[in-house]
Amino acid sequence: MKFLDQAKIYIRSGNGGGGAVSFRREKFIEFGGPDGGDGGRGGDVWAECVEGLNTLIDYRYQQHFKAKTGGHGMGKNRAGAKGADVVLKVPAGTEILEEDGETVIADMTHVGQKVLLAKGGNGGFGNAYFTTSTNRAPRRANPGQEGVEMTIILRLKLIADAGLVGLPNAGKSTFLATVTAAKPKIADYPFTTLHPGLGVVRIHNREFVLADIPGLIEGASEGVGLGDRFLSHVERCRVLLHLVEGTSEDAGEAYKVVRHEIEAYGHGLADKPEVVALSKVDALDEDTLKEQLKKLKKACKRTPLVLSSASGHGVQEALQSLLTVIDEAKAEEEDAAQAQEEWHP
Repeated sequence: MKFLDQAKIYIRSGNGGGGAVSFRREKFIEFGGPDGGDGGRGGDVWAECVEGLNTLIDYRYQQHFKAKTGGHGMGKNRAGAKGADVVLKVPAGTEILEEDGETVIADMTHVGQKVLLAKGGNGGFGNAYFTTSTNRAPRRANPGQEGVEMTIILRLKLIADAGLVGLPNAGKSTFLATVTAAKPKIADYPFTTLHPGLGVVRIHNREFVLADIPGLIEGASEGVGLGDRFLSHVERCRVLLHLVEGTSEDAGEAYKVVRHEIEAYGHGLADKPEVVALSKVDALDEDTLKEQLKKLKKACKRTPLVLSSASGHGVQEALQSLLTVIDEAKAEEEDAAQAQEEWHP
């Protein structure tokens, strides 16, 4: 299945049904009077967060969604039926934005969440509604109200606890394949990873979700390479694992390139906790390893981890570091939520 993380669609709620002009006509009843029923309300357009989806591929093949018009009123005071609703099913982590791409309508973060996007038009009144003491036989009825139409943008941001960032060929996909059951494509050329991938890490009877995004290069914030559009998938992560290739010319410079692109992207990504690790150390001799570690430590201003996904060296230490930060972030979120519940005006 193809991965699609953004879609632009047109939605329209249903028009209300028209009211009816009708008069009661029965044998032996001299004064029947008006009995036109009201029109039914038009269908609504909803968005619902459901389980089992991890892409917006369904909206690649259908971009127009229209709810049904309400039924028209009828004689004998019969009201029209409500128009059928349209429900857009989206995966958890989907943002719904207006056509400008900036104004957020809703953020679908948990399964079962349901949001009304466009309300159907009200049905029109039948002539029975307009009966008064002076107008006993009204011959007017209202048409139904028009529905609402709009163009919206669906943008998926994967929900993961930790995210992998780094230059192409930094070993992110290999690390993901080593620590999870995910099977990303792995090759010895840049940009092997073209779409974000997810995997579940199990450590010490605990689990957390790890996201791998395509590599960044210098100028990604200006659209160079694959650009930085995939960075949105690590916006929700609690911690970033920044892998720096040990076989690169200068590990310090490689680290700075990615950090510059992350800072240029914004959205609070540069402020997230970060674990830095020198990868592919199994391919380095002792002197080169010391030199690369020295350069990387100077660039990131902390002692980096050392790991090799191929040999397994340092992998458990990296996972433990991520788990520690994730636990701290979860504890802070729980404390903040509890404090908000306890507060009363």
